[in-house]
Amino acid sequence: MTRRGAAAVPDLVARAREGEPAAVARLITLVEDASPLLREVMAALRPHAGHAHVLGITGAPGVGKSTSTSALVAGMRRAGRRVGVLAIDPSSPFSGGALLGDRVRMGDHALDTGVFIRSMGARGHLGGLAWATPQAVRVLDAAGFDVVIVETVGVGQSEVEVAGLADTTLVLLAPGMGDGIQAAKAGILEVGDVYAVNKADREGADRTRRELRTMLSMGERPEGSWRPPVVRTVASTGEGIDGLLAEVERHAAWLAETGELHARRTTRARHEVEAIALAALRERWGADDRLGLDELAGRVAAGELDPYGAADTLLDGR
Repeated sequence: MTRRGAAAVPDLVARAREGEPAAVARLITLVEDASPLLREVMAALRPHAGHAHVLGITGAPGVGKSTSTSALVAGMRRAGRRVGVLAIDPSSPFSGGALLGDRVRMGDHALDTGVFIRSMGARGHLGGLAWATPQAVRVLDAAGFDVVIVETVGVGQSEVEVAGLADTTLVLLAPGMGDGIQAAKAGILEVGDVYAVNKADREGADRTRRELRTMLSMGERPEGSWRPPVVRTVASTGEGIDGLLAEVERHAAWLAETGELHARRTTRARHEVEAIALAALRERWGADDRLGLDELAGRVAAGELDPYGAADTLLDGR
């Protein structure tokens, strides 16, 4: 079965490259399931990846991430771009799958062949991002999508991990969702490339924008570094979306001109390789009884061995 599956991987990748949604969905499922075919899949995708712009969208619950994502997708489609969306949802405690369905998220684009939407379960991951998200991004990239949007679940102070996954990170805020000090505590002032005050037709929008601009200006930035803009939007009506897209495009151009795009992608690849290597080590430790991980843990708990010595023993395989 494995040999037949491996033989089918090139065909599956070719169908995904031709824009067949079922093939793209199947590849992402292989990623989520940590299929034994994953190595062949990633090797087959490699020559075709590296062209899509990855846009991460984050913000606290209630700021309108899904509505904003839908509006941004519509704007990108008007510009003739193919868009892939990964919506990271809270996971079901029973099945581990996403609680919210693809069509529920952005029904306006369900019949658009130039848009692919996939909900993925966060699976309890602290940063709100599924462990499989980087590989899923690569699938959509290699499938020929011009832009890949990763919309995160929005879990407050831990919602900064998306910055390590995206080329451009868009942070959404809304008036009445807490003052600027809370935004600073959440760590979003360090991760955002573009900021949008959504629901800007509500009272307090100008104040929120002004406070955010003030705090961003207080941060020390090297000469020639990117200065994050703050845009007003009303995603439910489309107001300000074109301006927001223009700022995202401006940031993408800046990344390419300064070499920052390569630097960010190199850092991203480093973290991905590290995560895969660590997962392989954990799997090996769990499968090889000779390593005695439980015994080492017991000796550390009993005070017979320090944790560094135990770790050295484990790594050495003694």
